[in-house]
Amino acid sequence: MADSPAPRSSRALLALLAGATAIGVAPIWIRLSESGPLATAFYRLFFALPFFWSWLWYRSYARPTPNLTSRQLGHLFGAGLFFALDMAFWCLSVHLTTVANATLLTNTAPLFVTLGAWAWFQEPINRRFLKGLAIAFIGMIILSGASVSTLPQQLAGDGLALLAAVFYGGYMLYLKTLRRHIDSAQLMAWSGLTSSLALGLIAWFSGESLTIDSSRGLIILIALAVTGQVAGQTLIAYAFKHLPASFSAVGLLWQPAVASLLAWFILKENISTIQIAGGLVIIGGIYSCRKADV
Repeated sequence: MADSPAPRSSRALLALLAGATAIGVAPIWIRLSESGPLATAFYRLFFALPFFWSWLWYRSYARPTPNLTSRQLGHLFGAGLFFALDMAFWCLSVHLTTVANATLLTNTAPLFVTLGAWAWFQEPINRRFLKGLAIAFIGMIILSGASVSTLPQQLAGDGLALLAAVFYGGYMLYLKTLRRHIDSAQLMAWSGLTSSLALGLIAWFSGESLTIDSSRGLIILIALAVTGQVAGQTLIAYAFKHLPASFSAVGLLWQPAVASLLAWFILKENISTIQIAGGLVIIGGIYSCRKADV
């Protein structure tokens, strides 16, 4: 007997929050990694591939799935490429600005999702969304202003985090489209393969070494893959199938809170009052946007 919508939605909400928590741990591993930022992003995806492809093989053996169409393969390629660029810019930003700034600014992605849905799916945007958008951008100015007033080089990291948000928004649009027709195993296996190849090439062309020099470095990279990719992204992909976009966006705001608290506790990063204020304004703007009937 199939589950009723209420228990399924409850499980999906728990999965979303658990996934956001797992991803919130990721920037700590990135900062502790002994590899370069692009190499770290590559290994996050590469070490997750055996799990995803084993999962896909098991699902296909237990319940044969339809062959992917050329259109679906194209969307999977697009999702993988956008996620690779998101990871590349985000990992670079974590090394240039604070974990709190990098994570909060990357989580402005729901704003770009709604803008992308307007351009791509012709979904209307109402006044409440425009109001929320303005509030969120004021928060970003406050947050970036705090960085400029302390360490000027953090501005580049903040900019890269915003760029990562644009690509993460594109990835979520692909995710929304793909989850209508394919299951999580197919999505994570095929998009993960594309992302891994793209990041490997990006790291190689950048001149970063892909050599892992110590067992400690290997353990950190595996931990990043397990928490940030296997647990985090899989749980979020599951939740996106069963929850409205508004719930999903608000639930994902738990991620920067986890990252900021861990950065304060483990990395001893100070969080200024201005940064807290900017982060709260961003969250308020995103919440206002997602509550709008768009």
